[in-house]
Amino acid sequence: MKEKILAKLKEIEESKNVKILLAVESGSRAWGFASPDSDYDIRFIYQHPPEYYLSLWEQPDVIEFMTADDLDGSGWDLRKTVRLLAKSNAPLIEWLFSPVVYYQDETFVQQMQDLAVGCFSPIATLHHYLGTTKNFMEVCEMQEVKLKSYCYALRTALAGKWIIANHTFPPVAFADLLPIAPLPVQAKVKELLAIKATKDEKYLHPKEVLITNFLLETVKFNQEHASALGSGKKMNEELDIFFREMIM
Repeated sequence: MKEKILAKLKEIEESKNVKILLAVESGSRAWGFASPDSDYDIRFIYQHPPEYYLSLWEQPDVIEFMTADDLDGSGWDLRKTVRLLAKSNAPLIEWLFSPVVYYQDETFVQQMQDLAVGCFSPIATLHHYLGTTKNFMEVCEMQEVKLKSYCYALRTALAGKWIIANHTFPPVAFADLLPIAPLPVQAKVKELLAIKATKDEKYLHPKEVLITNFLLETVKFNQEHASALGSGKKMNEELDIFFREMIM
């Protein structure tokens, strides 16, 4: 599949006249809980020729594609990317630290990772993960639950708890977050992950009270501790310099 993905990215570069700087997997395949029928969520950062950035007019800054063989692609232009980095955008930072990399300009990625650490805002990132967890809570309290919903809610709840404990960006891989949970929850999650690996995404699992209660407790914990977190460092000058160097 990697060869197909790289071929599609090369096609994008040629048809859109851009240079791809980073292409990674996002979503369940990067997080470590894919189902047999999970899409490939390809996320990428790209750069236009210099004249694009000198135009007076607004330009498209997103490229998206969907193929018949489940390649779901979405990319952001460099300028959009750097602006989002200044806001400690959580999905972007996940791209930068994804464990599944299809292509990367290593110098660019290292610089972006360093800037991401400098810009990191614990409170903004926690609120992102907290909001995502809450979006899944209604379905996680039903009598039958998609395992995908449990996994998404658990991952974001634990990511929030990680931020409160460590004041750093949480690991992207779910397996690296799971040790935060109590041992009975860890054991149950591993059991559910084994089931998810054999079922399609439409599978409905009987409600797991242990998991639902842990999620409710963790949402409450994350809400109560959010206000004590700091905001990110303003790095406008550093980001401007980096952006100019990239396009020149």
